[in-house]
Amino acid sequence: MNGNRLMQQVTAIFSAFMVIFYLGVGWYIAFYFDMSYLDKPVKVIMGSAFIFYGLYRAFRTYVKIVEVFFTKDEDDE
Repeated sequence: MNGNRLMQQVTAIFSAFMVIFYLGVGWYIAFYFDMSYLDKPVKVIMGSAFIFYGLYRAFRTYVKIVEVFFTKDEDDE
């Protein structure tokens, strides 16, 4: 295993944690964030944007994890 592949694996794992972060922040803003200066539609729009970005990032992270962890490298053969 070369250093570049190891770095890609670390990046993929970090991306998985960021997916959890984006989904959690989106859920919190949309449903639990209670500040009087933000209207409910603004909170829902902001929360939805975080949730949709988290879902997009989850898909990209899944593809990257499959690519990095479950495919053979040409150098490994």
